[in-house]
Amino acid sequence: MRKIESLMNAAITNGRNFSSGNTTVTHEDGVAIVTLHGNKIAEVGDGFVTLFDGGWQSNTTKSRLNAILQVHGIRGEGVFQKNFKWFVHKFVGQAGTSPVFNECDFISGMVLA
Repeated sequence: MRKIESLMNAAITNGRNFSSGNTTVTHEDGVAIVTLHGNKIAEVGDGFVTLFDGGWQSNTTKSRLNAILQVHGIRGEGVFQKNFKWFVHKFVGQAGTSPVFNECDFISGMVLA
């Protein structure tokens, strides 16, 4: 994980606003809003992460989203690319059971819990 992504995650966790280079974290009503180049790429709240591509399915956007999921998502969830198309490994099991993941199309605004 890149240093900027570690700092971004710390700001999300600690409820602090953060800005460095092209990445910002702000907080509104208990939800952390993460932007990249001024475009919203994630909302992180108590028990959920909402993913957005901000209109750009770039490697940097994907890296930021995966860093957020690594810390604030369910272990094993992530965004990946195959044949120039984005997909998500999404947890579909029940809490306390063996992890079960589904590979699905990435849809901007999708919520992972």
